Amino acid sequence: RYLPEYREVRARVTFLDLCKTPELAVEVSLQPLRRFPLDASIIFSDILLPLEALGCRMTFNPGPKLESPIRTQAQVEALEHRPAAEVVPYVAQAIRMLRQELDGRTPVIGFCGAPFTLAAYLVQGEGKEGFGAAKTMLYSEPALFQQLLEKLTHAMIDYLRLQVMAGAQAVQIFDSWAGLLGPAEYEVFALRWVRDIVAGVRDLDVP
Repeated sequence: RYLPEYREVRARVTFLDLCKTPELAVEVSLQPLRRFPLDASIIFSDILLPLEALGCRMTFNPGPKLESPIRTQAQVEALEHRPAAEVVPYVAQAIRMLRQELDGRTPVIGFCGAPFTLAAYLVQGEGKEGFGAAKTMLYSEPALFQQLLEKLTHAMIDYLRLQVMAGAQAVQIFDSWAGLLGPAEYEVFALRWVRDIVAGVRDLDVP
């Protein structure tokens, strides 16, 4: 995102519009490849976008901010998953277009956020050092936090499958905030759910 050609594109559109416009997402995905001999291309997107499949609305100004942080049992239960193909079709379209542009020269990587990292944003409502609200729920209502993690896991399996079916040749799972957890908490609230996602896409036979 430091490249001048990227900043030129961003000067014309908002971050969300950039992510949701396949032609622009493909353009900025290709920009690094024009400068450097990289061995893969990662589709340009954001880990929080598929949360719209659960009905979560957000803005980026410049960082992500949720309209309604998820703090209660009722809010967690109200999160109903819609198919990623309906909610974020622009991600699949961008991957298809990028594959076509690269024409086999460079593989395309798709990605998603890990359930713990996504839950941290959902409960906190924004990126905030320490994620105090998220850790409060984790320790005071662990069963509720795991209920949220389960819903996010199902949504991310669907989202990664959408990307692979669109042409992603490998996928990554980003657990950006797992470092907030100690070893015991990591096993329960992070690793278990990442393993479930891996199991949920294993049949697609992509790395």
